[in-house]
Amino acid sequence: MDLFSKSIGIDLGTANTLIYMKGKGIILREPSVVAVETRTKKVLAVGNEAKNMVGKTPSSIEAVRPLKDGVIAEFAVTAKMLRAFFKKIAGAVWINRPKVIICVPFGVTDVEKRAVEDATLDAGAKSVALIEEPIAAAIGAGLKVSRARGSMIVDIGGGTTEVAVISLGGIVYPGSIRVGGDELDESIIDYVRTKHNILIGESTAELVKKTIGAVHSDVQNENLEVRGRNSYSGLPATITLSTTEVREAMSGTINTLINTIKRVLENTPPELAADIYDDGIMCAGGGALLKGLRTLIFEETGVKAYIAKRPLDSVADGIGIVLDSLDSLGGVLSNTKSK
Repeated sequence: MDLFSKSIGIDLGTANTLIYMKGKGIILREPSVVAVETRTKKVLAVGNEAKNMVGKTPSSIEAVRPLKDGVIAEFAVTAKMLRAFFKKIAGAVWINRPKVIICVPFGVTDVEKRAVEDATLDAGAKSVALIEEPIAAAIGAGLKVSRARGSMIVDIGGGTTEVAVISLGGIVYPGSIRVGGDELDESIIDYVRTKHNILIGESTAELVKKTIGAVHSDVQNENLEVRGRNSYSGLPATITLSTTEVREAMSGTINTLINTIKRVLENTPPELAADIYDDGIMCAGGGALLKGLRTLIFEETGVKAYIAKRPLDSVADGIGIVLDSLDSLGGVLSNTKSK
């Protein structure tokens, strides 16, 4: 049987792209980054290879992240990135085009939806159906979204955070905001520049966040040596950052997240709110790994929070479950578009 006789699901994220194949599970996990030649726009590298070039390229090469805030910012580059990923999982010879289910943030415009559909078709897909990201994340995190009971998902991705109350297979009240891990990285960069007069790059900020980042004061303080460039002298410099400083740097973005969760809870119908109080809030996405998040959510809302077993894979896992159960879960998909 040919590889692409099977359907695939794509978690097209601002930070990372994951591809799920029916019967095989997640078969690709790479950064959503493309290195292109500045003059010709020729793609030189995608995924891990391209991410390693970020901040290190000459003027003739640009490392591009073609998605911003969860939506396509550069259509042609996104299509080329997807085509390259398809080739990585299929080999150079393209025989049968795949049927694709791909996620989009809740509340994106029709234009943004069409951009995702068209980019996927241009990359070589036979057909494409859309699934809203919070629904996919909830399914992948193990929530039973089809029942007449309220479930709440908080999916913190690279470009967006999806907060949603779900019942009977649909979103009852959404709280999608275009704030996520990228915003946290930027807040760390701004803090280090303002407080220490040191310039650091995106990769360093991400490392700081993952290594010593925390969102609650109960988390044990740790230190990390960080290298950058002095903004005054232009010379290399080294500083030591603490967990306390990183928490302070991220506080504005985290407050936006917490306020969104509160707003969704405040606007949830009473019967569903009671279900959520009993069952708790499920957290997914890379941001769910922030230390102290569960404690902070409970402290601010009075509702217990849980972390999905595979928070980084929840959306892809959810799409995979839908692929395997189209008879019962096909209703969560939008109309299929074919080329």
